[in-house]
Amino acid sequence: MRGYLASSIAVTCAAALAFPLALSTEAAAAPPAAESPTTDRATPDRPASERTARARPETPSTSTASAGTATSAAEAAPAAPAGSAADRSIPGSTQSLPLAPLTPPSSDRTLPPTSAPSSAPTQGLPRRDVRHFSLVGVVWDNPDAELQGRVQVRTRASGTAKWSVWQDVDTHNHEHAADPDTAERTSGRVRGATAPLWVGDSDGVEVRVQAEADGRPRTDGRAVAGDPLPTGLHIELIDPGADPAAEPPPQASGVDTPRGNVLSPEAAASSAVNADLAPLGATTIPALSQKQTEADLIATRGETSDAASGTAKPAAKDKPGVKEKPGTTGKTGTIGTADAADPATSQRVKPYIGARPRIVTRRGWGADETLRERNFSYTKTVKAAFVHHTASGNNYRCAQAPSVIRSIYRYHVKSSGWRDIGYNFLVDKCGNIYEGRAGGVAKPVMGAHTLGFNTNSMGIAVLGSFGTANPPAAAVKAIAKLTAWKLGLFGANPKGKTYLKSGGGNLYRKGKNVRLNVISGHRDGFATECPGGRLYAKLGKARATSARYQGR
Repeated sequence: MRGYLASSIAVTCAAALAFPLALSTEAAAAPPAAESPTTDRATPDRPASERTARARPETPSTSTASAGTATSAAEAAPAAPAGSAADRSIPGSTQSLPLAPLTPPSSDRTLPPTSAPSSAPTQGLPRRDVRHFSLVGVVWDNPDAELQGRVQVRTRASGTAKWSVWQDVDTHNHEHAADPDTAERTSGRVRGATAPLWVGDSDGVEVRVQAEADGRPRTDGRAVAGDPLPTGLHIELIDPGADPAAEPPPQASGVDTPRGNVLSPEAAASSAVNADLAPLGATTIPALSQKQTEADLIATRGETSDAASGTAKPAAKDKPGVKEKPGTTGKTGTIGTADAADPATSQRVKPYIGARPRIVTRRGWGADETLRERNFSYTKTVKAAFVHHTASGNNYRCAQAPSVIRSIYRYHVKSSGWRDIGYNFLVDKCGNIYEGRAGGVAKPVMGAHTLGFNTNSMGIAVLGSFGTANPPAAAVKAIAKLTAWKLGLFGANPKGKTYLKSGGGNLYRKGKNVRLNVISGHRDGFATECPGGRLYAKLGKARATSARYQGR
């Protein structure tokens, strides 16, 4: 209980202290950069609950326009994010451009090959100049509608005449979402969306969305067009904003000192829920040794130091088994006894838990805390971990991982209408671990990662696409380290099985108790390709390694 109260008080006090000073940083924000006449104004970065209007369509440049069309000096320079006065103080921006029926001339050889019939609906955006962006995705009005077809984009590297090859955007993304009937899912703000695709710094875009054929032959022998495309198709162009740091510190580094600039109330609240693990405003939560992690867990449970030798006794004034509210205490951020799975409360000897790994905080990757909903959402415990890939491509450097995460965060909130980034944790190709959805890394934060199974679970997403590419060994090892620690806080065995109640999906009906691996792939709870065949094949190794880290 003391951890819960401490965190609650810290959030309130930190926010109150930070608020007057935060105003000065907003007042000092740089003025917006000038816009090119051929670009759409960025969608204002109002809270998700207020943003309903879409960007207006403007006259697009033709697909045969010169690839080297000059942009304004403001676009070419790495200036402050462009936009209205309302978003000048907010890093990054979102350009939302409507797609329209596309009927390209037969002589246009820039279009990608397609197997769809000529009668299939096609929408897109001819080649055009835009402001800087680094990540793309396509959204539509109805979140229950699936885009049955192919989405392809090509982009131009900023300040050059070089256009990329056509790239496919993963259209199957609706299974990464809040559970049906939850407040997040029924908010009225959620939209259908593809997976995001990282394309790097770009200032030109071209889009083609082709409905797929259903395979039935027409009388003339051609295939029949399939379902129509969803209504309200828009291409979302995400600028992640300036990086808070050139590169995450190496994993062996110690405690990061808080940044010198003032925390906003939202940033203070997001940091305060990890106050037992790192100083307020810290950019990383430092790693602990195995011995430190075990000792702190034992102390938090109210046991004497004899626990490690197998003769643990309850502390005289702090008996175990007391019902407590969710909270954290101690260096590991361990939970109150009522929040742990039953095996955790029954551990009266050396605990099964892995050493706490180093975790880059939301502050560390530069989260704009004004984008998300202010309050945090929790579930009762963490019984399982679902592993994902972001399907955003592998064309990023580890130094760019914070930018990729900021872009996905913005895409989830501003474009898809979610309350926060969907995943609880993210891992890059170098094995760095990042805090995802706000609420505290040691707490049972409710995510939006596995449709139907977000309750009593956590989601870990590896940045990249692993259908045909092998996941880096460092990323698989990071999954094992993270799960050994986090599942250990809740008494879960990484090599074991557990039961989760389905919230509804395409594999299991709502209310069904499903037996799953404690470390599962996304496809175990929903019919999807995620986390990609190559990453899914590595989960057995991750389970064994995680259990070994726990001392099993």
